[in-house]
Amino acid sequence: MRLLITGGHLTPALAVIDKIIESPKKETISLTFVGRKYALDSEQTLSLEYKEITKRNISFISLHAGRITRLMTFRSFINVLKIPVGFIHAFLVLRQQTPDVILSFGGYLAIPVAIMGWLLRIPVFTHEQTICPGLANRIISFFSKKIFYSFPESTHFFSPNKSILSGNPIRSTVFKIIDKPIDVNKTRPVIYVTGGSLGSHGINEHIRAILPELLHDFVVIHQTGDIKEYDDYERLLRYRRTFSEEVKQRYFPVKHFFDNEIGYVYSVSDIVVARAGANTFFELIHLKIPTIFIPLPWSAQKEQQKHAEFFKNNKIGEVFEQKEQSTHLLELIRTVFSHKDSYIKNFEALPYQIRRDASDVIIHEITQK
Repeated sequence: MRLLITGGHLTPALAVIDKIIESPKKETISLTFVGRKYALDSEQTLSLEYKEITKRNISFISLHAGRITRLMTFRSFINVLKIPVGFIHAFLVLRQQTPDVILSFGGYLAIPVAIMGWLLRIPVFTHEQTICPGLANRIISFFSKKIFYSFPESTHFFSPNKSILSGNPIRSTVFKIIDKPIDVNKTRPVIYVTGGSLGSHGINEHIRAILPELLHDFVVIHQTGDIKEYDDYERLLRYRRTFSEEVKQRYFPVKHFFDNEIGYVYSVSDIVVARAGANTFFELIHLKIPTIFIPLPWSAQKEQQKHAEFFKNNKIGEVFEQKEQSTHLLELIRTVFSHKDSYIKNFEALPYQIRRDASDVIIHEITQK
């Protein structure tokens, strides 16, 4: 079977890909990934998806597609003009690759692939990871044979006769230590700060503002991202050089962590400060790590806000709004850590069980004759 995987949500895609690679089905499934070679159209920085997919020796095809954005700028106008180009490119890719099945993980890039696949009578499956599906997956769902979704609350968004509550595929690498990208000496409790694969300039600014106070009490692992426009990684590296040798050993700015590195990072972390994306949400529930979520203010349907409030309402974490003062974030970090055991205990009382077999469910469905 020739399986073409596409979409903007890399983490669940990697979970499914790795499950296939580890299973007996790997001999019968040929994998191709269609995605973005570069993280941003305006920069020539290789995307994390390109690095992770090619590292697995899987064929990677870079698709050029446009999209509609909320802000009207010259760049967004160019993006709109590129929408027809995306459909033409998707059609050419599918005619060349002739996949038996398309598995989408949402996002603007997957729309032309899914629609062109449907027109070419290729079965399309899609996975929705968030609590409130975005416009892309709502469109893709009309052209899909089956829709997998992560949250019970999402059930009313999709046709019941072709939707399956699969849960969100979780990378097996989060549960095991494979490689150690840094050497953390746990002389103090450890905070892992992450803004997602691209990083978050807003989060980086808050952390920088309170970093001296944080490093007095904690070790900080800081995934900064690598967006050239902000140059956060280099700026924070320069700031680290101003610290004493002792304090430097408690601060680890890193552009991003690869799949084989994230298990170690989670294993040493006492609490997490993060964006409230669905992948992070599910990973932290599985790992039972108390978290302070900083929702992306402009996330579609305020999905990140809802993810963050789930943690707060169930007393397994807290919410910090990006517009608040950095000093409040410092207070929240201290509060969460001082009550860490209570937060961890509350994970056992969540209102519903999170499915742990999502990858198996998806693979079973897409490989049915």
